[in-house]
Formats: sequence, structure tokens, C-alpha cells
Amino acid sequence: MFQSRSLAIDPKSAPALQRAQGVGRIDVSAEAGVTRLARLYQEGCGKIRLPTDHAARGLEAVLINTSGGLTGGDRMSWRARAGPGAALTLTTQACEKVYRARDGRAEVTVALDAARGARIDWLPQESILFDGAALSRTLEADLAADARLLAVEAVVLGRTAMGETVRRGTLRDRWRIRREGRLVFADDLRFEGPISAVAGLAPTLAGGKAFASLLLVADDAGRFLTPLRQAIGPYGGASAFDGKLFARIVAADGLSLRRALLPAIAALRDGEPAPRIWRL
Repeated sequence: MFQSRSLAIDPKSAPALQRAQGVGRIDVSAEAGVTRLARLYQEGCGKIRLPTDHAARGLEAVLINTSGGLTGGDRMSWRARAGPGAALTLTTQACEKVYRARDGRAEVTVALDAARGARIDWLPQESILFDGAALSRTLEADLAADARLLAVEAVVLGRTAMGETVRRGTLRDRWRIRREGRLVFADDLRFEGPISAVAGLAPTLAGGKAFASLLLVADDAGRFLTPLRQAIGPYGGASAFDGKLFARIVAADGLSLRRALLPAIAALRDGEPAPRIWRL
């Protein structure tokens, strides 16, 4: 006769889980007006691929997290540099899924460096947060006096089509943009604790489940204000000041957000659409 009994496991003595670690570095340079790869480095679950898109301006790099998502304790680090006159677009293979964290936070750091006359477009696809997720992201950019930066970060709080609700979790986004070493833009966004309750408040998302931040730093940023406002319509607001244009978009769900984001990105890229991988 067999007897069974359950054993209580002390969480403090539970074995440490394996964590994802990924690093990606890319440098590009311009030769006779054509942007070419100068240096590529990848480590762990961080991978970079360079698809051929003859319709794109400059070079396009696709960032990949081969671990399949992020959870507490995971670390991803991306760094990109565009040399004088070079143009680089950075995007991701798919939406990044951020799963429930048993402990700690997933951390993602992004460092961008644009030399004189260079352009960098930071256009990752949306990050999808699940209930209990914990994510901390940092975006830092160093720009030459006449360099150009377009940065977009989008977040979806659960997939409404799947009936998902993000009741609790943590999201921290920190942006620091410098031109010629001087801080020209800073933004800190933070959701912590009862996310669904906070998102339901009128001063935050007014019940929206998806949102995005868009920043253009360029000498002529102001001329894109009207086209951007027309592109996003009732989904958000935008303002331009001192060579910068900043906007936030709020939508009911991820699909509505993307429908607003695609024309907004095209407007800020002077008619050039979002990377083709966004539309696959």
C-alpha cells in the first residue's frame, strides 16, 4: 500500500531560475552616401539581423530576443551607433512579451549614438505586458548638433482579444536624450502596483489598454506637428518645442493602437512607412 504526502517548499530555499541575458551592438558608417555595416556584436539571447529592403532609407536592423520573452531577472542590452551621415533604423522581430515575474524585474537598456548628420530611428514593435509583469527600461541617446532621432515605445496591457487583464505589475520607462552632451529631453513613466486601477483614471489612460510615446529630435521637428496630429486624430496629443516633437497615443487595445501608430510613424518619417516587418 502506497501513501503520499505533500511537502511544503520554502520559497527562500527554492532553486534560482535560469535567466535570459542578451547583448547586441551595431555600428554603421556612410560611404559615398550609402550606409553600411561597420561592426556587429551579439551575445547570449540577443541577436541582430540585417534584412534587405531596397525601399528603406539607410540600413535596417532587426533585434531579436531568442528567449521568447522577458520575466523577472532577465537582462537585455542594445547599443547602436550611426557614424557621420549614416542612417540606421532599429526594430524588433515581433512584439516583446513580458511575463509574470516571480521576483525581480526584467531590465532592458538601450544606448544610441548619432554622429554629425546621422539619423537613427528606434522603432521596436509593441511590448505586451501580462498580469504580474515587471519591466524596467532605459533609453539613452547622445546626438551630434545636427543629428536626427526618432524614438517610439509602445505598450499593450494584456491582449483584450484573449480576455487578458493586467491587474498588477510594474512598468518603468526612463528616457534621457542629449545633444552635444547637453540634456535636451527627459521623460520618466511609471506604473506600479494596481495597474488596471491606475490605468482607469482619467489623468492616465482613462481605461485604455494600450499606449505609445513618440519623440522626434531634429532641427525641423516643428514642421511635422500638423501631419502627426492629423495621423493620430483622437487617439492622443502632440506638441513641438525647441527642435523636439513629443506625442503620446492612448487606445482601447493593441489593434487600435497599431492603427494609429502606423500613420503616425509614417508622418514622422516624412512619408516613409514603418519597417516592413511591422506589416508581416
